[in-house]
Amino acid sequence: MVNRPGRGPPATAASPVRRAAQAAGVLFLLIRVLGFIPGITTNFDTMMFAGHESRANLLGLFQVSILHNLVHLAYGVAGLALARTVSGARTFLLAGGAIYLVLWLYGLVVGQETGANFVPLNTADDWLHLFLGLGMIGLGVASTRRPAGARR
Repeated sequence: MVNRPGRGPPATAASPVRRAAQAAGVLFLLIRVLGFIPGITTNFDTMMFAGHESRANLLGLFQVSILHNLVHLAYGVAGLALARTVSGARTFLLAGGAIYLVLWLYGLVVGQETGANFVPLNTADDWLHLFLGLGMIGLGVASTRRPAGARR
């Protein structure tokens, strides 16, 4: 494919937003795998499918369940699938970040020992969701920003 002036890079070139979405997808898949490894996940034998009763903690900090790990798996697969296009990658980062901000708010509002905490979430998860949400949105915006000279 020939790159003509003013037309941007060839479609096969990996753009910053596509690379960011791919990296996020791989990170979520890695988290999913680690969530199922005893030792890396403490109290592994107490892991439940869902609910706050699960006492398994990824890296000894983040409360996890089978459902929680499956959500990370879905995020990872979505990130890699959507990273095939610039618009898909941007959508993944912005929408995924927004979902994590909603999860952060949900974690703040819902009591940790209630049935509504079905994922489950703890304080460490809440803070991680805040940083993931802000980070994904920031990556989605920053990696698709046009240089000042390219704006019309």
